[in-house]
Amino acid sequence: MKPARLIATAVVLSVAATASTMIALHTTNAAEQTLNPKAISIKLPDQIPWKLNEAAGNETAVVYGDPDKTGPYMVLYKWLPGHMSRPHWHPNDRMIVVLKGTWWVGTDKYDPDSTVPLPAGSYATHFGKEVHYDGAKNEEAWLMITGEGPATSTPASTPPPSH
Repeated sequence: MKPARLIATAVVLSVAATASTMIALHTTNAAEQTLNPKAISIKLPDQIPWKLNEAAGNETAVVYGDPDKTGPYMVLYKWLPGHMSRPHWHPNDRMIVVLKGTWWVGTDKYDPDSTVPLPAGSYATHFGKEVHYDGAKNEEAWLMITGEGPATSTPASTPPPSH
């Protein structure tokens, strides 16, 4: 493709993307104004309450329920590059969808070099009372985790109860 045609194509695509974004934003704002708040709750990306946990190397945002209490919950996680959890277990099953990046998972013995990569679009279940560890290597990994609370995390040095 000739440089002039390549530039023209890039400009047209840029204008189309900008127009699509403007239409989407206008549609979103109009929908928010006409929806019944008793029927639906909406949080746009800039309204999601992210909290940084520097010690763990991640950010979390509770978007449904309360993971500290009994009942269903949904939490978004951003694992920051170069951070892995240590082996641990949870009392209940956790269902996880990788939304962005690659999430690295391992079980039993801590060895980040032998973790298994799960790319965006992957689904995994962490079964309750089973030891595992996970995290991000060279890029952020965004996860959506759902489960039944309370969502405690116990180090593997404390063996889980038998099931």
